[in-house]
Amino acid sequence: MSEFFTALSEQSFLQSALLAGLLASIGCGVMGTYVVVKRITFLAGGIAHSVLGGMGAAVYFGFDPLVGALAAAVLAALLIGWVRLQWQAQEDALIGALWAIGMAVGILFISKTPGYQTDLMSYLFGSILLVPDESLWFMAALDAVLLMVAGAYHRQFLAVVFDEEFARLRGIPVVFFYLLLLVLIAVTVVLLIQVVGLILVLALLTLPAAIAGHYVNSLGRMMLFATLLGSAVSLSGLALSYGPDLPAGPTIVLLAGAIYVISALSTRALARRRARASILPSETRSKGVE
Repeated sequence: MSEFFTALSEQSFLQSALLAGLLASIGCGVMGTYVVVKRITFLAGGIAHSVLGGMGAAVYFGFDPLVGALAAAVLAALLIGWVRLQWQAQEDALIGALWAIGMAVGILFISKTPGYQTDLMSYLFGSILLVPDESLWFMAALDAVLLMVAGAYHRQFLAVVFDEEFARLRGIPVVFFYLLLLVLIAVTVVLLIQVVGLILVLALLTLPAAIAGHYVNSLGRMMLFATLLGSAVSLSGLALSYGPDLPAGPTIVLLAGAIYVISALSTRALARRRARASILPSETRSKGVE
């Protein structure tokens, strides 16, 4: 571990990797909370895996893959949101179809692009150690957009996330804010691509927020907790992967998954103990009466 921190103070690529992890943690902390509370993980997965189509098309036509990823993510978010609102009876099947189509389109474009596309493969599996400076600026700009929009419409998002019918009664345009929420999730997916890749993006989007949900009830505190936890997991994952020369993205996700499992088991055990403790005094009183 000390070897990693020594290298961190000297190696610019590690500093860029850490900064990328911190920037991604902001997005996954804020938007991941909405995903977990609203229980739309499957929708977020559909958005994430549709992104490959846009990236493949962007590379094929000579554009930046991240621009194609952002365009595809936003388009997928709007399509999936429309499917969810209009075709609820067949929602799972249609979202699964969009998920598969996006991946298939991306693979076809990659296969027709001359040469082996190492950049696209790194986007698929994550390349946090190779994040260029321009991508860091891109991630920072996306974070700024997320924070500004989420801050400006926090009350509307809160109403839509917890009770859509109540939001309608209050005159909130539910469809607009629901689609806007999915678009922001799409932006977050593009943020996380640089860190863990498309394959693992869903885990980092949901796990820190799910862990935070074990300990706090307030949505704002949950966002803060998830952001801090995501930052700590990114730093720890980088440190753990450095010595054995392991892939950083999967290490970060495995660490987050291990923390989630431990947290879920411990909170469940604690809840059982409290339930038993509340039952025992009542049983003792009833025996005393007898």
